[in-house]
Amino acid sequence: MSVRYAVIFEQATSNWAAYVPDLPGCITTGATLEDTERNIREAIEGHLETLREFGEPAPVPTTIARDIEILSAA
Repeated sequence: MSVRYAVIFEQATSNWAAYVPDLPGCITTGATLEDTERNIREAIEGHLETLREFGEPAPVPTTIARDIEILSAA
């Protein structure tokens, strides 16, 4: 069974960060976007495994992320 969680990626000055809104505390960083994507995948898997170990249910994904294009008024 697979589940899809929305992940937010943010570029910082010298690295990338990512977090999962539906899994509070599930965050990571990486030197590149690819590193960060790999790291957040591992973080999600670890987060869900820890919840299972403590008998907690995995949160149902409810967050949807979309790009919204805004045309410049200038």
